[in-house]
Amino acid sequence: MRLVVTTPTEIALDENAVRYVRAEDASGSFGVEPRHADLLTTLAICVVRWRDSSDRERYVAVRGGVLRVRNGNLVEIATREAVVADDLARLQGQVLSTMTKNLEAEQSARAGALRLEHAVIRHIYRYLRPAEQPVKTKPQE
Repeated sequence: MRLVVTTPTEIALDENAVRYVRAEDASGSFGVEPRHADLLTTLAICVVRWRDSSDRERYVAVRGGVLRVRNGNLVEIATREAVVADDLARLQGQVLSTMTKNLEAEQSARAGALRLEHAVIRHIYRYLRPAEQPVKTKPQE
């Protein structure tokens, strides 16, 4: 079986000869083995486990996403963010540092968007309620 994990910016994982995949959706944990029926599900934030051809278990942390099984031999995961590791202890450290860095970038982007939104609202308000102009009188002749 083949396992492919993609994010918007990269192919995080493309592994052949996968013996099984384990993930988690809203209904709970589930497994996929070769010849599995076609499946489409929305993943929770979870650690996806798979066993490779050398019988070694490996891990990828995903920040939600969509998992699709096609033709019983291809498992595709599309996610916003993925961190791949060979052991859980190292994965935990990588996930914490990567997701913390990305959270800070998201918060900065949200703050910038909020400042822009406030500037637009102030501009619209000034347009709708211009400062009172002095009343012009006609000069007397």
